[in-house]
This record gives sequence, structure tokens and C-alpha cells, in this order.
Amino acid sequence: MARLERLDKVLAKHGFGTRRDVKRLVHSGEVTVNGEVCRVQDMHIDIDSASVCVSGEAVPLQSSLYIMMNKCAGVVSAAKDGLHQTVFDLLDDSVRHSFLDGSLHLVGRLDLDTEGLLLFTTDGELTHRLTSPKTHISKTYSVTLRDAVSAERQAEICALFAEGIEVGPDAQEAAFKTQPAVLSWIDETHANLIIFEGKYHQVKRMFAAVDNEVVYLKRTAMGALKLDESLAPGQYRSLTKEELNLLR
Repeated sequence: MARLERLDKVLAKHGFGTRRDVKRLVHSGEVTVNGEVCRVQDMHIDIDSASVCVSGEAVPLQSSLYIMMNKCAGVVSAAKDGLHQTVFDLLDDSVRHSFLDGSLHLVGRLDLDTEGLLLFTTDGELTHRLTSPKTHISKTYSVTLRDAVSAERQAEICALFAEGIEVGPDAQEAAFKTQPAVLSWIDETHANLIIFEGKYHQVKRMFAAVDNEVVYLKRTAMGALKLDESLAPGQYRSLTKEELNLLR
């Protein structure tokens, strides 16, 4: 089924200025559609099959964008921040403009000092699915703790997390009981934790509730999607079709 969009909307969303700017551009004869000069700015084109060029340069038609980043520590999960560099500052200008289904935004967040899998998209429907409390999408974290934990205590903490644990308040966030979580130990100070919600500082608060402190935290998966470990901290790439299907 064809996905038809107005030519001026497509060009505006791909960074060629306002609708008025695009109108002048089209009327100038600089725009071709399927090899033919087009001077009709409200012409409808099939974004899945049409070939659009501006001044001889092809315009990559994309209705949606999906990006995986290996977030590094020290950057804020926000578009703007007065004190710190943000994850958006790490993105190339080519992905910052609006796409046909909206502007690029974050799917959830990671704390300033937390590393790992962070998603960006223009697809609001997917964002809602991944972040809605009703869908219970799992999030997997690699955790390093300050204090070594004995085998006996490890088993106790696993049981507490599996039942859901009461955590204390943090900043403006009230205390709450977590949903059941899955904890597996690697050694006395390293573990993997799977949670099914995303409260403020949740992982840190869970381990604080058992008298320990998280000294390193990295998100390694969201649902069935795993972080591409070949990405250096701060690097990113587009999701493959297979990876996108895992999220859907």
C-alpha cells in the first residue's frame, strides 16, 4: 500500500526550510521527482518508491528513524542541559532534523553516570509501547557493587528482588515497592539485574535497600534488543530491521 505525502511536507521535514522556502525551491526547478522536474509543491509522492532529488542530490526519504547509542558516562539524557553535555550533542546534524512522523526523541533515559543502551526514535507509537507501565518491557543492567556479597547473602537478595522490594525515597520521588525483578550473580561484586519498570534511580535504590551501593551501572538490553558491544561509549548507529522487529 502506497504511503503518499505532499512533496513540500517531505522536503520541509528533511531540512530544506519552511513550507515557503520549499515552495520557492520547487518553483525554481531544482527539484526532480522520478527524474522529472516538478514545479508543483503540493504534489503527492509515494515515500516508499519515489526518487526525489534537489539540485541533483538525492534526498533519502525516511518516515521514521531508529537509533541505538552506547551512552557514555557524564552526558545527560536530555535534549538540552545548562551544565553537562547531552546525548543529543553526540549526534550528527544529519539525524537532528524532523522526519515525516515527528522529531527525534529519547525512549526513556539513563542517569548521568550510567552507561549502555539508549534508544532514539521519531516513532511515537513505538516509544509509547516501550515506556508504558502496562507493557512491562524488561530492561537488563550490568551492576558493579561497592561491597562484596557472600553466597548466602546473594541468595537472600535474589529472593527479596524476586518478591519485589521496598525502596526508600530519592529526591522528589516517594518510596515504593518494586515489581518482581530477576537478579543473577557473576561474582561477589558483579551481577545482572532485569527489571520491568523504570522508576527514578531504581537500580541504585534497590541495592541501597539491601545496604550496598552501585558503583558502576550499564544497561545491556531492552526487551529482546541487546546493546551492540562493538559500539564504543558515545557511538551510535541505526537499528537493523531485525532489531526493530525485536522491539515491536
